Amino acid sequence: MNFKALRRKSSLAALPLLLLGAALGRADTPAPAESPESVRALLTKWSDTQQILSKEREEWKQGKEVLLSRIELLKGEVAALEAKSSGASKGTQDIRHERQQLLNEAESLKGTSEDLARLAGEMEGKIRSLQPQLPDPLKEKIGPLYSRMPANSASSAASPAERFQNIAGILNEINKFNGEITVTSEIRTLSDGKPAEVRVVYVGLGQAYFVGSQGQAGIGRPAATGWEWKTDDSIAPHVQEVVEMLQSKAKPKFVALPVDLR
Repeated sequence: MNFKALRRKSSLAALPLLLLGAALGRADTPAPAESPESVRALLTKWSDTQQILSKEREEWKQGKEVLLSRIELLKGEVAALEAKSSGASKGTQDIRHERQQLLNEAESLKGTSEDLARLAGEMEGKIRSLQPQLPDPLKEKIGPLYSRMPANSASSAASPAERFQNIAGILNEINKFNGEITVTSEIRTLSDGKPAEVRVVYVGLGQAYFVGSQGQAGIGRPAATGWEWKTDDSIAPHVQEVVEMLQSKAKPKFVALPVDLR
């Protein structure tokens, strides 16, 4: 079983954004403090390692039993060799040499598990740094998975297999959200400065639009510390058309909305 394959650094990358028609023009929203390039990079690298992780998660359950059995077997062999060496003087040096080889092998197996734990800690740190840049509906959905990550990787009581399973769950949900158009109800500040419930359309992880019942609208973009929103009532009719199409209340057609591709 190739545990060393898990040493490779894994990251994420965002799938291409699904744009809704031709752009009305470049949005004049100010450049965010940081773009979600780190999300895209990690998802891209994650696609290269996801198959390995899936295979290793299945094999880990069996591999753990094999490791424990092997260590117990080695201990039994060591004990047997020690008993044999005490009853015979001939070949004592060879027995000691073989004993040391067995102990070295047991230590190597233990080191493999420690390497996996370190890799899990590195991936957890990178995933934790992405959380502020995720849309609120996605953060709410994967919140329980984030809470399972240990605050201190070095002192985690969870096995590497359990931690990798949790990491895979988070990345799968992020990847799924990035490939879909999601409609939610949220509270946003409108052009009159008052908060109100609106319908929000998320286009993957890179762009969002909202529209209120009184014709207020706006655009959202991710930033390093969270999503930034700017009102733009001129796009309200177009956003409302998109919402109606996604709710199967209108026939599909091309709708032009401003998009910032940075």
